[in-house]
Amino acid sequence: MNKVILYYKFVPVADPEMTIRWQRELCERLRLRGRIIVSPQGINGTLGGDIECLRMYKREMNKSVIFKGITYKWSDGNGHEFPRLSVKVRPELVSFQKPDEVVVNEKGVVGGGKHLKPGAVHKLVEERGSEVVFFDGRNNYEAQVGRFKNAIIPDTKNTRDFVSDLESGKYDDIKDKPVVTYCTGGIRCEVLSVLMKNRGFKEVYQMDGGIVKYGEEYGDDGLWEGSLHIFDDRMSHKFSEQAVDIGDCVHCTGKTSNFENCGDKSCNRLVLMCDNCKGDNAHCEQHVAQTI
Repeated sequence: MNKVILYYKFVPVADPEMTIRWQRELCERLRLRGRIIVSPQGINGTLGGDIECLRMYKREMNKSVIFKGITYKWSDGNGHEFPRLSVKVRPELVSFQKPDEVVVNEKGVVGGGKHLKPGAVHKLVEERGSEVVFFDGRNNYEAQVGRFKNAIIPDTKNTRDFVSDLESGKYDDIKDKPVVTYCTGGIRCEVLSVLMKNRGFKEVYQMDGGIVKYGEEYGDDGLWEGSLHIFDDRMSHKFSEQAVDIGDCVHCTGKTSNFENCGDKSCNRLVLMCDNCKGDNAHCEQHVAQTI
């Protein structure tokens, strides 16, 4: 049985180079594929493979002084999610390009937003109503197929865009409101919440475990709508059979959650494409216009 695990931990890593050598040897021995990033701030990984091999990986990680106790998010796999294993060192665990603003100690990120489990998010909404603002911490194209209802979707094509977007002044009217940040598994919000607090947001929360944990608990019966975009060959994940498609096909505007890479090799952008329109027509908006 094949599974996929998603995990991270913010913790000081004294020797990232030695850590990636250990991680590469461990994953190759267990025949695991996927992506692992190690930085002086910690570790972030998404791995796929046989369930028993993943359990062995978890046991080996728990033997480590700094990596024990990580929360792993599990999902079903098919054995073909990742073409290879990639293990790299990066200066930041999440590339906001503000490493000096992120302080990490043995307990994690210092000064971030308050963690709220899914049930606590619902309680906050019940108590504060429409005053609560959901703030998407992902790249904006991910929100095209799934998001929390009435969430703010920042104008960000990549993680580096967040700082300038936060400093643009467009969010000044919500800086005194309760803001719940969310992302796929929670890692981006660990940093995003710090950046927001440093820029005058007074009451910042982060969804503990991200969309993944929320979906495990509430499926499509809560505040989430659509599909979750994921970064492997599966491309998207639906939490239940009741999930609806909210994305618009670039050709026919029919509802879809399916992303395709633009057929123009110089572009290769992800584009929403329904099953009826994908194929030779798989081009982004710009190159669709050029082929008509």
